Amino acid sequence: MLKKITFIKLINKKQTKKPLTMKKIALLLFLLNSAFLVAQKEVSGIVKDKTGAPLPGVNIVEKGTSNGVSTDFEGSFRIKVKEGATLVFSYVGFTTVEKAASGDKISITLSENDGQVLNDVVVVGSRNAKRTVVNSAVPIDVINVKDVTTQSGKIEINQLLQYVAPSFNANKQSGSDGADHVDPASLRGMGPDQTLVLINGKRRHQSSLINLFGTRGRGNTGTDLNAIPASSIKRIEILRDGAAAQYGSDAIAGVINIVTNDSVDQFTGSVTYGAFNTHAKGDFPEGTANTKNYRLDRHGNGNSFGKNQDFDGGSVQIGANYGTKIGTKGGYVNVTGEFLNKNKTLRPGFDFRKGFGEAEIQGVNLFVNLAIPIADKTEFYAFGGSNFRDTDAYAFTRNDGERVVESVYPGGYTPRITSKINDNSIAAGIRTESGGGWKWDFSNTLGKNKFHYDIKGTINASLEEKSPHEFDAGGHSLLQNTTNLDVSKNYEDILEGLNIAFGTEFRVEQFEIFAGEEGSYATYDTNGKPITDPTTQSAPIDPISGEPRPGGSQGFPGYSPLNEVNKSRTNFSLYTDAELDITKALMVSGAVRFENYSDFGSTLNGKLASRLKINDHLNLRGSVSTGFRAPSLAQIYYNLRFTNFSSAGATEVLLASNDSEVTRAFGIQKLNEEKAINASLGFTASYGDFTATVDGYLINVKRQNRTNRLF
Repeated sequence: MLKKITFIKLINKKQTKKPLTMKKIALLLFLLNSAFLVAQKEVSGIVKDKTGAPLPGVNIVEKGTSNGVSTDFEGSFRIKVKEGATLVFSYVGFTTVEKAASGDKISITLSENDGQVLNDVVVVGSRNAKRTVVNSAVPIDVINVKDVTTQSGKIEINQLLQYVAPSFNANKQSGSDGADHVDPASLRGMGPDQTLVLINGKRRHQSSLINLFGTRGRGNTGTDLNAIPASSIKRIEILRDGAAAQYGSDAIAGVINIVTNDSVDQFTGSVTYGAFNTHAKGDFPEGTANTKNYRLDRHGNGNSFGKNQDFDGGSVQIGANYGTKIGTKGGYVNVTGEFLNKNKTLRPGFDFRKGFGEAEIQGVNLFVNLAIPIADKTEFYAFGGSNFRDTDAYAFTRNDGERVVESVYPGGYTPRITSKINDNSIAAGIRTESGGGWKWDFSNTLGKNKFHYDIKGTINASLEEKSPHEFDAGGHSLLQNTTNLDVSKNYEDILEGLNIAFGTEFRVEQFEIFAGEEGSYATYDTNGKPITDPTTQSAPIDPISGEPRPGGSQGFPGYSPLNEVNKSRTNFSLYTDAELDITKALMVSGAVRFENYSDFGSTLNGKLASRLKINDHLNLRGSVSTGFRAPSLAQIYYNLRFTNFSSAGATEVLLASNDSEVTRAFGIQKLNEEKAINASLGFTASYGDFTATVDGYLINVKRQNRTNRLF
């Protein structure tokens, strides 16, 4: 397609010669036009990477001119050039190629530019398809997962990010109920639920678990990153800046965007094994659990010792990924399967915590990513996965007292909290580009997380010898469905470039607590009947302590019908953002987002950011924004009765929901959204293969939601 046509306007002047006749003028124009057409030729082709996958958005320019085009979704292009022209093919992260336009068909294969991932075009933090890490106005990290897993040997996403990502923190928990099975993680020192997680730019559902006790992010819910197989990930983008004005609730600390594999005709597989040395350093008193000659017997009741071990926590992970083409126009399907078997790790612990260490996990992961072109510049895409984990972790040890029935567990026992975790998601959508350059993306994403607890090696002490040793304790689930419409366009001819975007989102959330079997939560009287009237019924008395025996499964009491919850809400939002390159050195951007929640009302947030290119190697950047996080349904409605262990001993505790009469009686108000102000300032430097970024930030959060103290 011709980029520019020049017309010559003939101006009448005083004629000194015989004027041209209309026939002569027509003949002259015909000859000029014929000569022009002869000098032009049309060249078409397709651009692919070394795996054979088409590359959309590759810049193709006729060398020495401003005449150029870009490849479409299928990697195809068509351009009119002069005879003898040379075409220049360039794409961020790939080596630039020059090719003589000697024929009318050209096929080009681009190679990655020595793996310079830091120069990749990023999805998160900007809706400008031409924005890269180094020239962005906010700090963004891009992590090549394949390289990092090979170098670090980490097998879970949380561990991997802890190893390589600045400001990301995650650690294993012990004796923290459900948090033993899902690692709470945080970004920039904030709570687990103040970081938004995206998959291929689409909002990921959170876990239904609310973190309790002394865990990281106490009173928070977060996203279970370990439910996503590492083998399915191409790269991870981390925006270390407030982004609620761009992406909505939960993005106070930042955004993590996981980009999944789209390779074809390539099989990758891995087998990883690791274990831990059990010889912990320290001066431990004689008889301390999990020291030499006092190794906890995993086949006993959690209160007896077995053989010494030099290693524990043996982990085996088997992963496989394969992609294949669909059709001949750039379609593909990429499939990942992963299996994980991880044994417990046990470390020296106090007498009341003999099972101190990490949980045992058996898990299976499946993830699929596909795209199918359905028309010129239009494609259908879908991705999703299913994760199942069967976990097993020790609770606190019961050595004596009313919780121990000596005839059943002589000398005490350590209950085990096991859980079956199901995490399923699917996203599908259509993206297209109109003739005017507008990019449209309509999608729907559905996800659900479910915890189901089984308590083993336990007892309902109020049943004494008649008690089962294993209970179904019920569980909880969270469902989230998100519908998005996103529109954007880039104007290259406005100053040095303007990108505008706008869109809308509608989200439905549903939180549920379901009850376990009666024995997991009930307290029984001396006749073996559930106590419903304390004035006429009483629990058995422990003959040693003289205290009434408590009910429910020890280690983790089950959810009762009184705990059951089935609550939902909706959210509607509108956003717009723009980026303007005022000059080649100065870029400014802004965003505004309106959100309305059905349960607490509306909020409006904004963001301003800028980048100044000092020279070819140095950039100065900064941003300021407001943010918010809506209280999760789990934070509002979660409730449970449990046993809390401290230096003072064991205490029965009621965790009341925010909307309960008990909470109101203590003067605790209804939860509202958290509000935040974010500011950051930093610079980037790039000298050849050396790249560095330095950024400082300030986050001020008001009305942070968390669990309250004990009353």
